[in-house]
Amino acid sequence: MHPKFSHLILATALAFSTMQAPAQTLRWANQGDPQTMDPHSQNEALTNAINNHVYESLVGRGDNLELIPELAERWQQTGPLTWRMWLRKGVKFHDGSPFTADDVVFSVERAALPTSQMNQYAQAMGKPVKVDSHTLDFKLDKPNPIFLEHATTFHIMSRAWSVKNKVEKPLDFKNREETFAGRNANGTGPFMLKSREPDVKTVLVKNPNYSGGRKVTGNLQEVVFTPIKSDATRVAALLSDGVNFVQDPAPQDVQRLMQSPNLKVVQGMENRVVFFGMDQSRDELLYSNVKGKNPFKDKRVRQAFYQAIDIDAIVKNTMRGQAQATGCVTPSPLGCFAELETRAFKYDTAAARKLLEDAGYPQGFEVGLDCPNNRYVNDEEICIAVSGMLAKVGIKVKLNAMPRAQYFPKLEKHDTSFYMLGWGGSITDPQTTLDPIFHSPPTETSKKGSWNFGRFSNAKLDHLVDAAAVETDVNKRRETVRQAMQEQRDQVHYLPLHRQFIPWAARSNVEVKHFADNFVRAWTMSVK
Repeated sequence: MHPKFSHLILATALAFSTMQAPAQTLRWANQGDPQTMDPHSQNEALTNAINNHVYESLVGRGDNLELIPELAERWQQTGPLTWRMWLRKGVKFHDGSPFTADDVVFSVERAALPTSQMNQYAQAMGKPVKVDSHTLDFKLDKPNPIFLEHATTFHIMSRAWSVKNKVEKPLDFKNREETFAGRNANGTGPFMLKSREPDVKTVLVKNPNYSGGRKVTGNLQEVVFTPIKSDATRVAALLSDGVNFVQDPAPQDVQRLMQSPNLKVVQGMENRVVFFGMDQSRDELLYSNVKGKNPFKDKRVRQAFYQAIDIDAIVKNTMRGQAQATGCVTPSPLGCFAELETRAFKYDTAAARKLLEDAGYPQGFEVGLDCPNNRYVNDEEICIAVSGMLAKVGIKVKLNAMPRAQYFPKLEKHDTSFYMLGWGGSITDPQTTLDPIFHSPPTETSKKGSWNFGRFSNAKLDHLVDAAAVETDVNKRRETVRQAMQEQRDQVHYLPLHRQFIPWAARSNVEVKHFADNFVRAWTMSVK
């Protein structure tokens, strides 16, 4: 079938579906689809954002991403290694069962299990100990200066529901495990899961008995989420009113959408940095014509790759100005330092060629680049542009672009030599970047480094990351963090590109507030 006609058929189907929906329905489209409804399995932004409507955390985020009480109505640090939390009373799960401290203990322990990508955050909370039905203590084995930030990072599940449905452990997504929690949910949030068809449609309905800590200001009765991979098809669906909200219009379409009388565009910089990583662990790369050694173990090669990439050209041409170049691998500028925001080594193809020659690769070499094609703004296009830039210094890139559902399990299995990654969220403190990204890979005693897919080990960097995680003196911790960031820059473990801007587009009758963490919060939205 010709793509033009497939676009028309999809738009018509979407428009027809709105005839069946309540008037106060958010018809939300995104290029990707949530990976699973299991709230502890995958730490991926869209997955977390959808689950965030159904489930709640102990501590939440307000309109300006400030910390607010959610399932915990108040808290107090009662000692250097102890926090007490008092839980909200009268809260019920969607199946009508009461929310208690038993559910919190269960959820923290579940989120800390190996198949959870939230495990390092849950472990940082310490051991949860029930005091009574709505009070519990968290016993830490070492100080945690961002304890409350960690309390925002994972959702609370019903212990009874999980036991009943045999989902006491998080779904093992990378090994394609299917469990009841993957397509069903039972949270305390302002919306309930009505139906889930992976890669087709996910439907949420308003929870009429919601009594949690979020301020519901919108009028939505239903949310219908539809993944539409094609940029052109998403825009066509919006223009035809097949959907009334597109979270990720392509940068090249933004100007046209802004000029449409029936549409509105709200935008801002997302707390998300896009960068490249490299396998710095194997003795021989999986996807390269270099045999018997790993070029990425040589800092000169990593630096050569970095200096061959014209980041300003990517921002101007590929991103159409909808990004901000950075030298920091932190989602927000607030987590970096002004002097580290500029790139560590300037764009210089002659210097890149000289570094490759000095490293023993005067003719360059071949390497595979893994890249998602439906996760970040213009992700595949960025990878194509970078491949062309690296070709100018003799690096022959074999690009392997794929949907996010296949991409992230591939990275989790460390089945990569060179890859793109984006890191973001609502937390601006750098520790939640340092622990999973900068640290050496996980061991039996530490779950840090779980997103270090290049599996590099840097003892100096580990020491600084670990020290920052427990330092309670603000000035000492700030300096330790700065040194950790400087060490990463000096060793070029990652190649940072930019922080992407996120424009959201909607029909003019949709009231929407843009959030820097790129989380859609439907309980704040209205359809008039």
